Amino acid sequence: MTSRTKSSTSTRIGLISDTHNLVRPEALHYLAGCDAIIHAGDICNPAVLEALVKIAPVTAVRGNNDIGDWAASLPAHAKLTVQQVTILVVHDIADVGADPRSEGIGVVITGHSHKPSVSERDGVLFVNPGSAGPRRFKLPVSAGMLIVEGARATAAFDSLLT
Repeated sequence: MTSRTKSSTSTRIGLISDTHNLVRPEALHYLAGCDAIIHAGDICNPAVLEALVKIAPVTAVRGNNDIGDWAASLPAHAKLTVQQVTILVVHDIADVGADPRSEGIGVVITGHSHKPSVSERDGVLFVNPGSAGPRRFKLPVSAGMLIVEGARATAAFDSLLT
């Protein structure tokens, strides 16, 4: 008798935020091959989303700099489930409820600060991919990757410029 082990399939989700109307070729290259893309706000121009959707389906939220008719249709927050992981996307971490875990959230994606970070608090993975737009102060220009395998999610961010 032969036993067969089912290989787990992973979902690669590109994370980007605070592009501020700048679609860097480095960001497009970084996101190539993703199954989906999450943009955590401060898009500033619909052309940014049009470029990203050519790579993969995009979930985007409105940031504080996303104004005008085009931005009115963007939600302030989005919730999606990938495999067995529920993801909350908001621009500003201040808009996350006090206890996302109690709402079944496993991952929170934010932007706004331009500071890339990955941390876990109370069983929830918090990810800020940083800013892929114009450099601000001495902060890196970065994007991130979220890998979901079943009920497990891991994330990292990478600098887009050397």
